[in-house]
Amino acid sequence: MLKTNKQILIYIFLLCVNLSYGQEILGKWKTIDDRNGVEKAIINIYEQDGAIFGKVVKILEEGKENAKCVKCKGERKDKPILGMTIIENLQKAKKGIYTGKTLFDPQQAMTFRCKIWLNPDNSNELYVRGYLAFLYRTQTWVKVQE
Repeated sequence: MLKTNKQILIYIFLLCVNLSYGQEILGKWKTIDDRNGVEKAIINIYEQDGAIFGKVVKILEEGKENAKCVKCKGERKDKPILGMTIIENLQKAKKGIYTGKTLFDPQQAMTFRCKIWLNPDNSNELYVRGYLAFLYRTQTWVKVQE
């Protein structure tokens, strides 16, 4: 009986560890421009209906706190960037890697295919890669410590 209880506790522990793996991408991340090192925004990455989304929750770049998506077309035209969803419907592709068709850059008003994953050497860094045809660009976002 005691052995069975220990086994059940071990299974529950392993299940909890397994469920939490991959969820480390969730939370708030600071975007940093890979060209000039400027801190741009805080993005909240969250799960909804089994998919991964990312929303702009704070603008860090001085003077752009109330910026609107002036280059955008359609429903995003002239909408505030603050509160805008820029990552939509990412799905887990394999262990710790999420992919999808929607990574939106409000500054360029362009949508890219994307892939995101944690830096295997530093879980406080998130690699965010946008693809346009066969070209790609990768930024490193930094976990916001709350």
